[in-house]
Amino acid sequence: MSEHTQAAARLLGVQRFETAARRRGGWYAAYLWIFAGWQPLLVPAVVLWRGPAAAAVVSALNAALIGVLSWYAGRQPVVPRHFARTHLTVIGTWAALYTGTVILSATVLTGSVPLAVSAAVACALPPAVGALRGIRR
Repeated sequence: MSEHTQAAARLLGVQRFETAARRRGGWYAAYLWIFAGWQPLLVPAVVLWRGPAAAAVVSALNAALIGVLSWYAGRQPVVPRHFARTHLTVIGTWAALYTGTVILSATVLTGSVPLAVSAAVACALPPAVGALRGIRR
């Protein structure tokens, strides 16, 4: 083989590798869409449903979903570029909004349906925006 043929073969191999990595790197958008889709169920349940049974059920369901998502993320062979920064930004923003919602619903706006609706949308926004940004790349 000539040097040009070897170089062309290597470039083809790199191109195949890059194509496979891009194709397999879309899992994070699916992860974020599932997380965003969970918010319209989780947030109203936290805001409107009171008592120890509510806390137990919501906590168990949330832990199960996070466990399944974490297992799914851990099995992926490809990690998107800037994954740690993106994930910390998305989850950090969600955590701040969710914590604010819990504090408001426990103190000032107990049982407020408008809070439940607006907070569900607000808490779904960070993962939805992260998923859209991931798809766009």
